[in-house]
Amino acid sequence: MAEIVNFNKARKTANRSKKKRQADENAVKFGRTKAQKQLENARADKAAQELDGKKRDE
Repeated sequence: MAEIVNFNKARKTANRSKKKRQADENAVKFGRTKAQKQLENARADKAAQELDGKKRDE
């Protein structure tokens, strides 16, 4: 005999695995460590200060 399959459970399980896979992809694509975020903010602040300094010199 064939195994009985509950289609609602199968559909929900498939959706969960699909969402988990998408979340993992997004974590790799967009995820950054705290140190990376701080470094990026520090570089942006320095660039803004340099730009302001050049504007005042003119």
